[in-house]
Amino acid sequence: MPTQVTAHGTFVNPDEGLRVEAVSGSGFAMGFDSAPVAEGGVAASPTETVLAALMACTAMDVASILRKKRQPFLGYQIHATAEKRDEHPQVFTSIVIEHRLVGAMTVEAVRRSIELSATAYCPVSAMLSASVHIEHRYLVQRPEDGTNESGLVVVTGPAGGRALGAATP
Repeated sequence: MPTQVTAHGTFVNPDEGLRVEAVSGSGFAMGFDSAPVAEGGVAASPTETVLAALMACTAMDVASILRKKRQPFLGYQIHATAEKRDEHPQVFTSIVIEHRLVGAMTVEAVRRSIELSATAYCPVSAMLSASVHIEHRYLVQRPEDGTNESGLVVVTGPAGGRALGAATP
């Protein structure tokens, strides 16, 4: 039987602005706003939260896989950039995710962890990949010798996923 996921939302102050407060089925509160901070907005837009959910989902996968592989990392940041259509509905047309890790892990372990997340484990990535071109990249920084390695791991999207070549120094 499929797992059911629920949420409840309340439109805040129907006379002004476009803000919704929601509570997930697991009890966590979230806010959404259509206005940016500069215009009095108090929360992220729904599309910003989708992008943030993608980052969180894939980062949790990658960190978990690296830990299972006993690959130590000292720091981990993830960065996402998305492009949206100008016309409505303003859906994402492309996304670039970059995993930025610091530590002594092997690049092959990082690459494989990102590939598994992007193609097998992250449900947010799977949902978005049905309609959006997503590039999954990495940057590994090694403080012990000052070297960096970066590369493109996999591209997912409506045409399917494809793993790419080796790292670039």
